[in-house]
Amino acid sequence: MEETDLSPPVVELADVSKAFGAVRALSGVSLRLLPGEAHALLGENGAGKSTLIKTLAGVHRPDAGRVLVDGEERRFTAPGDALAAGIAIIYQEPTLFGDLSVAENVFMGRQPLGLGRRIDVATMHARTAELFELLGVRLDPARPTRGLSIADQQLVEIAKALSFDARVIVMDEPTAALSAHEVQRLFGVVRALREQNAAVLFVSHRLDEVFELCQRATVLRDGAFVWSGELAGETPDSLVRRMVGRELSQLYPKQDTTAGEVLLEVRRLTREGVFTDVSFSVRAGEIVALSGLVGAGRSEVARAVFGIDRPDAGEVLVRGKGLKRGSPTAAMAAGIGFVPEDRRQQGLVMDASIERNTALASLGRLSTFGLLRRRTERALAQDWAVTLRLKFARLSDPVGVLSGGNQQKVVLAKWLARRPSVLIVDEPTRGIDVGTRAEVHRLLSELAGQGVAVLMISSELPEVLGMADRVLVMHEGRLVEELSRAEATEERVALAAAGQAVAR
Repeated sequence: MEETDLSPPVVELADVSKAFGAVRALSGVSLRLLPGEAHALLGENGAGKSTLIKTLAGVHRPDAGRVLVDGEERRFTAPGDALAAGIAIIYQEPTLFGDLSVAENVFMGRQPLGLGRRIDVATMHARTAELFELLGVRLDPARPTRGLSIADQQLVEIAKALSFDARVIVMDEPTAALSAHEVQRLFGVVRALREQNAAVLFVSHRLDEVFELCQRATVLRDGAFVWSGELAGETPDSLVRRMVGRELSQLYPKQDTTAGEVLLEVRRLTREGVFTDVSFSVRAGEIVALSGLVGAGRSEVARAVFGIDRPDAGEVLVRGKGLKRGSPTAAMAAGIGFVPEDRRQQGLVMDASIERNTALASLGRLSTFGLLRRRTERALAQDWAVTLRLKFARLSDPVGVLSGGNQQKVVLAKWLARRPSVLIVDEPTRGIDVGTRAEVHRLLSELAGQGVAVLMISSELPEVLGMADRVLVMHEGRLVEELSRAEATEERVALAAAGQAVAR
């Protein structure tokens, strides 16, 4: 279905192309953003979404094609030009000044002045409150932004955009780190923006959210325009086929395996005020999912098992042998690998090269008399880049230049290079596209088939049900339900996560 609506767009990209050296990031891409509509931008990592957003933001200048605002061609030479034209970008990770108040962040550099050219704090707070009222949310303009949740930080960024009279709001993966309640609040804000006739470009890998929020969508693949049109009449399967060229059912390629010996056993693990009396086991060849609502204690249990956080009571055993508490070194020596939820802050050194990040957990094995040969490091990285189908220009490039999905592959490579017998993966597909999700799922399934015990923490119910041999559900720091693959349904898992199951 082609885009046929003749309404005049607020912003339009017409046949835009952009290359970085020999890599064509965008090739003849067109996009029309209409007033009062939420428009989804879809595609795999590497499809060109980030380059398109940065072109709209004035960060990149197109090599060919045109950017039009209200039908007139505009040439943005800097982000300030795009902002002046009414285009604001809300990035996945807000960039606020933590020591300043909400209002000071909203009006940074443009604070209203009173007598003696002193900042008029009362007026600034009043204007900020008016912006939040327009959005239908409550947030104290005077409170410091440090300590605000990601959801509230995003609201501050949106209020800042409105303070510039932005008519186009671009949201890049805004729900990736939000709870279900926070997602619904954000959706209410988007609807309020639409009522004010703003155009919203919504970038997300979560197709259920796309269908709930958006009226139109544009699909990119390998930097090229594939499709644009109304979502009415479309299905998740039809969008996935356009994005990756395969069916939605292929996203969870779970192999049937026979569970072997218990490799990981957790006995009555407790950390006061965080989780209490958690016990479970994971066998060789199993994928066990730890499910529950945000804040239930799942990630905290994983961190305690790996030794990042020291538990107050209980024990962790690998192959029947107890681990020293609070010691990641002991966990690694016992054969445990840990892929954290926040790959950028905890899983990678963003300024270091791809090859250096891949080798980080294996330096002891790769070094000779304390010296690491670059040839050895590069060979390791090259092997895993092929195995994991990593998309990159040079292994010497900083890992920060990779897409989110390829960064996740590097984190996986870092730990898989150690050949772990137990692998803990926390939100393994958060913020990555459907095609790369399928590759990560394939990899986890293959690892289980090779006898690795996999503990997977996930907030995505389809992922939990599609990949897990057993599902453990946590609620308010306690393990409240254990379900076999045959027993696990969306309803049973959701009820247990909400505290509607009998405590173990």
